[in-house]
Amino acid sequence: MTTSSFPYLLLLVVIPALGSLLVAIWPRKSVADWFHEALGVGVSVLTLVMAVAVLVVFKSGVAGYQLASEHAWASGLGIQWSVGIDGISLFLVVMTGLLFPVALLGARVKRDRRAFVAWVLLMEAACMGSFVSLDLVFFFLFFELTLVPTYFLISGWGYARRGYAAIKFFIYTFTGSAFMLVGIVALAFIHRSQTGVLTFDLVPLMHTHLSGTQGVLLFCAFTAAFAVKAPIFPFHTWLPNTHSESPVACAVLMIGVMAKMGTYGVIRFDLNLFPQACRTVAPVLLTLAVIGITYGALVACAQRNIKVLLAYSSLAQMGFVVLGTFAIDPQGVTGGVLQMVNHGITSAALFILVGWIYRRRHTWQIASLRGLQASAPVMAGAFMLAMLASIGVPGLNGFVSEFLVLLGTFEAHRWWGVVAVAGVVIAAVYFLWTYQRVFQGAPGPDDATTSDLTWREGLIVAPLLVLIVVMGVFPKPVLDRITPSVDRLVVHVDHVTHTDLPSGLHGSALPALHSSALSAQCSSTAVSCHPATSATRGVAR
Repeated sequence: MTTSSFPYLLLLVVIPALGSLLVAIWPRKSVADWFHEALGVGVSVLTLVMAVAVLVVFKSGVAGYQLASEHAWASGLGIQWSVGIDGISLFLVVMTGLLFPVALLGARVKRDRRAFVAWVLLMEAACMGSFVSLDLVFFFLFFELTLVPTYFLISGWGYARRGYAAIKFFIYTFTGSAFMLVGIVALAFIHRSQTGVLTFDLVPLMHTHLSGTQGVLLFCAFTAAFAVKAPIFPFHTWLPNTHSESPVACAVLMIGVMAKMGTYGVIRFDLNLFPQACRTVAPVLLTLAVIGITYGALVACAQRNIKVLLAYSSLAQMGFVVLGTFAIDPQGVTGGVLQMVNHGITSAALFILVGWIYRRRHTWQIASLRGLQASAPVMAGAFMLAMLASIGVPGLNGFVSEFLVLLGTFEAHRWWGVVAVAGVVIAAVYFLWTYQRVFQGAPGPDDATTSDLTWREGLIVAPLLVLIVVMGVFPKPVLDRITPSVDRLVVHVDHVTHTDLPSGLHGSALPALHSSALSAQCSSTAVSCHPATSATRGVAR
């Protein structure tokens, strides 16, 4: 774990939090209506600059936590401000920094902009805190804090049934989180009974000895919160109502950022704290993952509302993250981490483009739209690029992550990988069919007059489209930073569970780690291991 004299990670949380407070208390009557929106965009861009600075100073090839800082907060209770970032969380932080200004600019609201911007910035602070926290209590506080702004964004700026959708979302996620809180407290007291030290820090808690039953029960308590937030099938029933009634900006941030907090929690906390339980229940989670992939894809085929279609598509895409994670294979976990980032980018682009279609045509119904590419060819092209990335077409970012997930799953759990391939095929069906109905064919009277993207809208969505292509063509810089942390995590799981890593094609899919880097990883995790004897393996025990 390396520290930093400059508080990069603290500022990632403080900047949007103070920005939210500033927007909320700034008198509305003293400035023009657009001022609060501009102030919010400025704060979110400043947060993005800080996230990019973190990316720049982050050292590639290092497996442990970087830019870490610890400060006493409630020493008697074992709670401290402990933050750090590694390859697993790095690009989630950068993605979060990017999507918030894109959402504020691309999905503007017409009323009460001050409150809207204040809630969005508070959500950003909570999301950033969740991705950098290493203390379980602070992680829980940030994890739960996201519920408050999301509830008010849905209920205040949503559509016809926004009240019902907001309450359903809040109850589902709050109930799941209650189980996690019990699990956090139980784990800390078990650790104290063994060491005499009460702490909620992730690193020492990783060395807590748990019986098989204790591990499975605590895993279920933590995963109850993560499965609802992601969502993972069958904990997804809040998804269609919430996303159909949410304002576009909220939908972008919920699918693009908040959903990743659930799968990130599984990787960061479940695999680190309960490795034996993860091995034990892996077949169950793999089964739920492939059900979610196929179910989400099949239900998306039947949707008439394009916004709900994207929500069910996201359920299928998050299934790939779960599949790669519980393959517990270096390729699969790396693909799952990359899939979180890639899906956040592509889903944000799709939701924003669909929001612009709604702004022009005032309908979400696919049957009411046709032939839009005749009058809006640039919009059609942007939608097609994001759509093809979601399908997993080679050369775009979605292909890289899905390929790694399937490769890792085939290596460790072949038959689950075979079933998951069907989800890729079905995704092509519903996305291409949707594009055909909405953008192709003879346009109707209203479709023929639909305006194309303006230069301002083009500039907003352009960074997402560029990333879709760049990360699909040249993913090596991203993988170079993700892979060491994933390898260390898998080594930790295999060491605790006394499982040898399966032989495979890790080196052919991911950059191989040098022996010196491996030695540093092993020493940092207190695991006895040695460099691979085969050039095709990046990690071995």
